[in-house]
Amino acid sequence: MSEQASRDATLPEGEAGILAVRDLDAGYGDLQVLTDVDLDVRDGEYVTIVGPNGAGKSTVMKSVFGLTTYMGGTVTFDDTEIQNREPESIIHEGIGYVPQNENVFAGLSVRENLEMGAYILDDLPEERIQDVYDRFPILEERASQKAGSLSGGQQQMLAMGRALMLDPDLLMLDEPSAGLAPDLVVEMFDRIDRINADGTSVLMVEQNAKEALRRCDRGYVLVNGQNSYMDEGTALLEDDEVRQEFLGG
Repeated sequence: MSEQASRDATLPEGEAGILAVRDLDAGYGDLQVLTDVDLDVRDGEYVTIVGPNGAGKSTVMKSVFGLTTYMGGTVTFDDTEIQNREPESIIHEGIGYVPQNENVFAGLSVRENLEMGAYILDDLPEERIQDVYDRFPILEERASQKAGSLSGGQQQMLAMGRALMLDPDLLMLDEPSAGLAPDLVVEMFDRIDRINADGTSVLMVEQNAKEALRRCDRGYVLVNGQNSYMDEGTALLEDDEVRQEFLGG
């Protein structure tokens, strides 16, 4: 390993993250997928998790959001421990999550999908929907259209928009470029960049590892459900061992 990429998966002492995962063990039923996983996201930071297929990347995100079987460790968000809590409770803490698959209500309109994203509010401020329309103008044009009739890229925008309806402090994205045409991938990454630039912390799992690491602040490489490397995205890109083993050279 070069001197650039680090195996230490935690922030330097004294640097607190808005999200801190420590020694997390989790899986599905009796199947343990994650072992002693550590991960941090600072306030306003853009962090990417990469690694081979089956490494447990999506399981980390699902575990933060309460969608797996908790087996040990801690997940702390904004100084509150949230491990082993239900997703409905975690949403109230300020975390938005966009899964890779089945992430829109196909039979509902675009606007109805956005309204569903704010279902925990007693009253839906119209400006919340307008904020999403300002980020994704195509959604305003398609407001009355059924979500299932949208293109793949438009559905991904809708899923992200719905997750942003509660103005979360942390937005978690699972493979946001999956299934998109190549010319739409860059546009999707650009939109994520702007969401982060506007102050929302981002934690993303992404198959397009090189592009994700090029854009993020820090990256984690996960292998067999365990931490392998953590460093700045550009440092991971430049590390010979990481590049040969996980980025295709």
